[in-house]
Amino acid sequence: MSESDAGAVVAATAAGAAGWRRAGIAGAAIGVLAAGAAAGVAVERLTVGRGIRKKARLALDATGPYGSLRGTPGRAVADDGTELYYEIDEVDDAPAADEGPGASGTRRRLFGRKAPAPVTVVFSHGYCLGQDSWHFQRAALRGLVRAVYWDQRSHGRSGRGRAQADGVPVGIDQLGRDLRAVIDAAAPEGPLVLVGHSMGGMTMMALADQYPALIRDRVAAVALVGTSGGKLGEVSFGLPVAGVNAVRRVLPGVLKALGSQTELVEKGRRATADLFAGLIKRYSFGSRDVDPAVARFAERLIESTPIDVVAEFYPAFTEHDKSGALPAFRDVPVLILAGDKDLVTPSSHSEAIADVLPDAELVIVPDAGHLVMLEHPETVTDRLADLLVRSGTVPGANVGGHGSTAQQPGR
Repeated sequence: MSESDAGAVVAATAAGAAGWRRAGIAGAAIGVLAAGAAAGVAVERLTVGRGIRKKARLALDATGPYGSLRGTPGRAVADDGTELYYEIDEVDDAPAADEGPGASGTRRRLFGRKAPAPVTVVFSHGYCLGQDSWHFQRAALRGLVRAVYWDQRSHGRSGRGRAQADGVPVGIDQLGRDLRAVIDAAAPEGPLVLVGHSMGGMTMMALADQYPALIRDRVAAVALVGTSGGKLGEVSFGLPVAGVNAVRRVLPGVLKALGSQTELVEKGRRATADLFAGLIKRYSFGSRDVDPAVARFAERLIESTPIDVVAEFYPAFTEHDKSGALPAFRDVPVLILAGDKDLVTPSSHSEAIADVLPDAELVIVPDAGHLVMLEHPETVTDRLADLLVRSGTVPGANVGGHGSTAQQPGR
């Protein structure tokens, strides 16, 4: 970067921090952190007019097809009363809900007996995301398998965590119980394939820790994408030692302060949208040529998570340690996949999981960051399809080619 480019970065980050100061002192603190991380983004993003960038975002929101897939909705109730939203995609030959037992399809009755329940693939998303983060994999598998996509508590269309409204912090164990509630409601019988990204993978580990019999009796395969069994407090986020130590000291307090003044912070968040776009891109993707519509889609997913939710979930990750639950997955096919440039859950964490599960398939995707399923959907979908074939979930047939950004309408 030249001196003039560096000057542009400094000016832009200073302007962003000023916008956060107008939104409150706590907002200014997080603005400075965001600006520092965003300084590594390509300088051209910082030199294009703000109005042009805003119009570009609106255009991408209007034309991008991502996150548009919907299934049959349902709601599960967690043990603390929180409503958890899920959707089911049935296989193509399954009968509609209003069809009688004589209808054709996978659930028809044969000689007076109901056919065995089909395998259900349950997708659990990551922190500050939602079920739509599986868009490409959902498009590719749609109609081929019975699949459940759900929003974790306080994310997406799920209800605000009731226990959190009473001041109870979120724990990974609670998320494991939430997943059990979704399974009981959406897939009460039949084999299961569990797929989880980041926090979703941790949720699956918590499920295994608390309900080992469920894993033993019903789980046919497992996919752990960009996740960790523990020691997340040691992650550097690509920062120098002094920087990461400073962030670790101040971030919990800053987030707690931000969560107490949501309206002011959200106003500041909007004022510095460009800087946060750079921050999100840096920590979501590893390659420079990410489809702008996909990058904008990731921004929308993360922006939709309120700051108080961001704050109340964050402490759970430093406390997370479920490496002891991983052996529960040893008797089934396991896929462990991560991006080689993941700054949030580095690939070394996936390698540590593979050390516990030596028979698992370990895939480190080159030039990929944390949101590997959006950045390199073809690779993720291909490896996931192979897992489904190996586990007997689908025949060794062709999985649709919708796992590629090149296959989307108008692209």
